[in-house]
Amino acid sequence: MQGYFAKWGEEGIVDLKFEFEQLLMLISSRCLLGKEVRENMFDEVHTLFHEIESSMTLISFLLPYLPTPVNRQRDRARIRLTQILSDVVESRKSSGRVEEDTLQKLIDSEYKDGNPTTVAEVVGLIMSLIFAGKRTSSLASTWTASCLLSHPVFLRAAIEEQQRVTKKYKGGLDYNAFLEMDTLHCCIKEALRMHPPAAMLVRRTHKPFTVQTKQGKQYEIPQDHIVATPTIVNNNIPYIYKDPHVYDPHRFGLERREDKVGGKFSYTSFSGGRHICVGEGYAYMQLKVIWSHLLRNFELELISPFPKTDWSKILPEPQGKLFIRYKRN
Repeated sequence: MQGYFAKWGEEGIVDLKFEFEQLLMLISSRCLLGKEVRENMFDEVHTLFHEIESSMTLISFLLPYLPTPVNRQRDRARIRLTQILSDVVESRKSSGRVEEDTLQKLIDSEYKDGNPTTVAEVVGLIMSLIFAGKRTSSLASTWTASCLLSHPVFLRAAIEEQQRVTKKYKGGLDYNAFLEMDTLHCCIKEALRMHPPAAMLVRRTHKPFTVQTKQGKQYEIPQDHIVATPTIVNNNIPYIYKDPHVYDPHRFGLERREDKVGGKFSYTSFSGGRHICVGEGYAYMQLKVIWSHLLRNFELELISPFPKTDWSKILPEPQGKLFIRYKRN
């Protein structure tokens, strides 16, 4: 990250939403795509993913085969992206070249009966992993910026925490150091409570059960029915979260623990139960690494209005650009 943000220069104005999209794509390509893509065709792959993501609207989701320009662009981008990744996988398989990355792990994996994964399966898994992690982390970083830079008290507390932790670890931050950044963790968590990556969670019932509301009403849920939980509503229930419309990271502190006292499903930005997001821990660590660097090295000021939410997208995102003024410390 040091080299990435250094190119901004000493001070200036930047669209942080766009920068986060690029940064998260760089991280994803390093972890998932392999050096073939990162070193030789990153710009093209990033553009293709962006074209696919641009089509992730509710209309395209409900009518995926509608012959709109956006859907046609999505289909062309998906075909080209599949071709690029298939060529990379086939090249490794035919040459016997082995790399130390996630892509190689998927190529080498086998089913219980000993059959290896196919090229199409590996490509599908890689694309799914990138969409699952890159897009959500990019939006989470942007919403964290919007919330944190709009609340000077919490911004100052997060900066002071960075100073304490850095002093304790003498500048050599490691995994344990990031685990100690409780203030930053709560600032990120609160941003995700108010602006969850997924507006709704959907499940199919395997057996009938009864739901009882706080008011005592009961609802019978039959087997094989679809149950939808609106995350944005669940994360804003007033008898669980005090003043839910207010950005208040303190609500997750040891004194209040609002996400715990209301039950294990009070906070569902990463889903819950047995199907909770397996990347939750990684996501928090990734966001803390990014924001730790920014808070320690830059003075940041939000100069755009607080963004409205674009509810037309499957993953609700901040509308427009997010301009900030920065100055290197």
